[in-house]
Amino acid sequence: MHGLEQQTIESLNLLKMRNTEFIVALNKLDRLYDWKVRCNAPIGIALKEQSKDVTSEFHRRVTHVITQFKEQGLNTELYYKNREMGETFSIVPTSAITGEGIPDLLLLLVQWTQKTMVEKLTFIDEVQGTVLEVKVIDGLGTTIDVVLVNGVLHEGDQIVVCGLQGPIVTTIRALLTPHPMKELRVKGTYMQHKDIKAAQGIKIAAQGLEHAIAGTGLYVVGPDDDLEDIKEAAKEDMQSVMSRIDKSGEGVYVQASTLGSLEALLEFLKTPDVNIPVSGIGIGPVLKKDVMKASVMLEKKNEYATILAFDVKVTPEARELADELGVRIFIADIIYHLFDQFKAYIDGLKEERKKEAADEAVFPCVLKILPNCIFNKKDPIVLGVDILEGIARVGTPICIPQREFIDIGRIASIENNHKPVDAAKKGQKVAIKIVGSNPEEQQKMYGRHFELDDELVSHISRRSIDVLKANYRDDLTLDEWRLVQRLKILFKIP
Repeated sequence: MHGLEQQTIESLNLLKMRNTEFIVALNKLDRLYDWKVRCNAPIGIALKEQSKDVTSEFHRRVTHVITQFKEQGLNTELYYKNREMGETFSIVPTSAITGEGIPDLLLLLVQWTQKTMVEKLTFIDEVQGTVLEVKVIDGLGTTIDVVLVNGVLHEGDQIVVCGLQGPIVTTIRALLTPHPMKELRVKGTYMQHKDIKAAQGIKIAAQGLEHAIAGTGLYVVGPDDDLEDIKEAAKEDMQSVMSRIDKSGEGVYVQASTLGSLEALLEFLKTPDVNIPVSGIGIGPVLKKDVMKASVMLEKKNEYATILAFDVKVTPEARELADELGVRIFIADIIYHLFDQFKAYIDGLKEERKKEAADEAVFPCVLKILPNCIFNKKDPIVLGVDILEGIARVGTPICIPQREFIDIGRIASIENNHKPVDAAKKGQKVAIKIVGSNPEEQQKMYGRHFELDDELVSHISRRSIDVLKANYRDDLTLDEWRLVQRLKILFKIP
């Protein structure tokens, strides 16, 4: 009831991207102050039991949530007030603890699916299933948890699932389900079946499932089916993901728990606001082999020698190897948190590189000496100047193009309104102190070597331009880069 969190907004963006309809479960209803619990009751009955203050607080919070959805460009309304299903998304207040509103949620789901998904709900004989999870079970080896949507599976059927190294062809050794009222994902004993009809969750034991990918489809090879065609169909699930890998070979290594979460992460990374290239992918926990693959970037682009691990664990061996090789591993259960960690890391690297390159970076500037503002004519030269173009920074080497490009020293300090500053931009009038960095520059003097009408220009070089491009590209405006181009021609830099 406290509103949209970052993870919710992230999910909404993915739903909008794929044009998927949804229902909002507005949870934690029971956390409202003085809420009177009616276990498993429909929301209408539960609200009638509440006091006026609780009801008022309920409607205030619902209005707040509806406003937040509007900020995301979505119309929402309480489901029993919604008269425009499809255009306006329904909100169902619920409590996962006490069960209030759950009957409403189930009813709405059933009604909506029956209305909009008739064809998909109709049972067909063709087997359709999705791999939910890949697990190692004592006594059974590697198994897959599958949701069987359509068709019938038999013990001994030949099946094809997508694997990291290509399609996996194997034979069902055992079809297992939990005992009644037990959860499939909870460890325990299982009931074995000769055949199972859709729709339900099952566990399949078979050989060679170690590299099966969660989130991909399960296919059965019939007597009249071409095995190669089915293998190609299984590969399609991975091809859409592989197409997002950067062809240049430069980028981060991405690891996720399932194919679906991997797709979501890759979709997010390629958005214009993020734009992080990906050089490799993996599904499941981060292992030593994943660290080795990511370490290739140490020789190509050091900052990309990182693993973005979304909703997966990192084995101790992998962590140890990563520390040894210098591979960074970022872990998060929310995509945005993963991006924030990586961005902070990249920003930190950029700042370090800027500091290292600061002595070689020369920012472009053209300065005009102000009349009656010559405070000291010889080293240190102290002048009042008007910044005609560019940006004057402390440390910038200054020369006089009109006087055969003589160097007069570097800017040692800048004052604006009697206050020291590190930089001054176009249009500002400031006082600068220029100090000679060698005996020749220290001999230069105002009135002898240059006059009031001479412009002072930053002395750029091929090396300084390269440093600017590599480390300060975003710090310069378009006009300042144009000035770099003009100065490049002036100084005849290739």
